[in-house]
Amino acid sequence: MRAMILAAGRGERMRPLTDRTPKPLLTVNGKPLIVRHLEALACCGVREVVINHAWLGELIEAALEDGSRFGVQIRYSPEAQALETAGGIANALQWLGLAPFAVINADVFTEFDLCSLQDRSASMQAGEDLAHLIMVDNPPHHRQGDFVLREGRVLADGEARLTFSGIGVYSPRLFSGIVPGTRAALAPLLRAAMASGRVSGEHFHGAWDDVGTPQRLQALDERLRRAGTTTGNA
Repeated sequence: MRAMILAAGRGERMRPLTDRTPKPLLTVNGKPLIVRHLEALACCGVREVVINHAWLGELIEAALEDGSRFGVQIRYSPEAQALETAGGIANALQWLGLAPFAVINADVFTEFDLCSLQDRSASMQAGEDLAHLIMVDNPPHHRQGDFVLREGRVLADGEARLTFSGIGVYSPRLFSGIVPGTRAALAPLLRAAMASGRVSGEHFHGAWDDVGTPQRLQALDERLRRAGTTTGNA
């Protein structure tokens, strides 16, 4: 399985921290968010990782280089202007191959076992699903949630909504209608796939944080330092 880490966001809500540092390189407990992802993927046997970038992308490349010291090979997908999630993925399909691949937001911290996505990729390749989403309980800043999870299927509408974690497995077919280099959001593609019953999901109950503001970054950093751990990926 190959993987992509989404790292093209400007991080407006993180300013002024992101004025000179791209959000994926912000640290919690002494380690950059994106490095935690790379290490976790490498531990799962993932060797090929694509990282897209736009804002201060040259700093991301300088910090991570070819990825060899993390146990992976990194290909970079630069964007002159951020192409949004689906546009960024479509622009990188040439490096992601024909099999379903994992995608992870660079600005989340989680203890979700990324190794489980390997089996999900294999089962998706043999079936008709276009996406598998990891869902979490709604955090305080997103009480309304995103989608509904019912008996292993993700629905666009309904009660008891959960939040999409930013971790998923996608078939390249989901992005076949997007011209590389164009902006496109992910949610409309997912909703269309949900309408045809082709999105599966699971509810993860463990540690997960959307590190979207300086306050949430600081709170996570303090929590990890108190726990005296550098475990978890971000």
